[in-house]
Amino acid sequence: MARNLLKNPSGEEQLEFWELTENGGSQWKVEDMPGDCGFDFCSDGVTKYFVTSFELCLKRQVIDLLAEGYSPEQLDASPVVAVEDWYCGRTDCGCTYQMTVCLLDENQEVIQEFKPEPVTLDPDTDDCSWKQVSHTFSDYGPGMRFICFEHGGQDTKFWDGWFGVRVTGSSVTIEV
Repeated sequence: MARNLLKNPSGEEQLEFWELTENGGSQWKVEDMPGDCGFDFCSDGVTKYFVTSFELCLKRQVIDLLAEGYSPEQLDASPVVAVEDWYCGRTDCGCTYQMTVCLLDENQEVIQEFKPEPVTLDPDTDDCSWKQVSHTFSDYGPGMRFICFEHGGQDTKFWDGWFGVRVTGSSVTIEV
């Protein structure tokens, strides 16, 4: 089984290892499952999640693949990179979710990017349960040395507190 290269993917260590690139509103927070107006996660191992506020909240990790023990030869063989994230909303407030994952070269220039359209969750039309987004990078050529994983969002009603999108269970794995 390939190991998850993201550190603290579900908030067990609060916000440790994450760079808060946007920290608006009441700022990022970690809460226990299922939280107010929320749903339990589909896996027993995940007991916490990150939650956003009424202004944009984004957080990221830049993974140094050489520091993680991969050789330039392994990376230049264009190994499959699998990315996964889980998000949900509250049953009482709408929210938006976004993510961007980039494969980067030694100068941290983008080789390939996965940036799906932002998702808006409306409790009147969505069940607000946990949803998965995943992507697999392959055949992107040589030169990958870093991976940047960023995600987040905000609520749609601008309520003070933590009514925005919830994220957890994030992973980045490389198949070598």
